[in-house]
Amino acid sequence: MNHEQISGIAHADHPIKAPLDDESVRRLLEHGAPRDGERVLDLGCGTAEWLLRALATHPRLHAEGVDTSEVSVEQARRSAGLLGVEDRLVVHQQKASEFVSDQPFDLVVSVGATHAFGGLLPTLAAAREHLAPGGRVLLGESFWDREPSAEAVEIFGELHDLATTVDLIAADGWAPVHAHVSTRAELDAYEWSCLGSLASWALDHPADPNAAEILRTAHERRAEWLRGYRDSFGFVSLVLRPTSGL
Repeated sequence: MNHEQISGIAHADHPIKAPLDDESVRRLLEHGAPRDGERVLDLGCGTAEWLLRALATHPRLHAEGVDTSEVSVEQARRSAGLLGVEDRLVVHQQKASEFVSDQPFDLVVSVGATHAFGGLLPTLAAAREHLAPGGRVLLGESFWDREPSAEAVEIFGELHDLATTVDLIAADGWAPVHAHVSTRAELDAYEWSCLGSLASWALDHPADPNAAEILRTAHERRAEWLRGYRDSFGFVSLVLRPTSGL
C-alpha cells in the first residue's frame, strides 16, 4: 500500500488530520471565521474536513480547498454532497504552492501542511498572497515541547520550541489573536486512534495481501511514538492577523 492509502485507513475515525478534538476545532473555526466576508481557503485540505465543518455552521460561507491527492479530493466532494453544501465548495487537485485565485479569501487555513510549502515562513507567505484585507489565517504547526531525542528529530526534522515558533511568526508580521496548544489528551487520542484504526483494519481483513504490512506499520509507528517522540512533540494552532501598516 502507498502512503495515501495507509493514511486514509489511519484517519478513518479521526478525520481531522491533526491532534485536535472536535471542541478545539469548533473554537478555532469560531475565532477564525470571517466577520464580514464569506470566502475561505484551505491550502492542503485533504478531505476538506475543516471546510466542511465551517460550511455546515456558516451558511453564507463559500470555500475552496487545494490538495494533490485525487482520493482525498473525491472524498471531499462526496462528503460535500452528503452534507448538502456541494454548491458552496470547490476542491482543486493540485499543489497548494501552485494554487492561484483571482479573488482573495477572508480566512486561509493551513493546518499541519507547512511541508507543502517548504516550512513555516513560506507557508505564511503563501497565505498572505491569498488573504483579503482584514482577513485571518488559521495555522497549525508542530513544535518541540521539550528537548527531542535523535530519533524524534529524524522523524520530524528540525522543529523549534513553542516560544521560538511564535517569535518567528510575530517577526514575520503576524499577531496571534487566538491559539490552542494541543493537550496531552488530544495528542494521545490522535495517536491511539490512528494506530488503532490501522491495527483494526489489518485484523478485520486477514485475507487481504496488505494485512500483514498494515499491522506491522501500526506496530512500528507505535514504537516510534511511545519511545521516540511522545514526550517531546507538541502542536499549536493559531489564528493570525497581519500587522503590516502598524
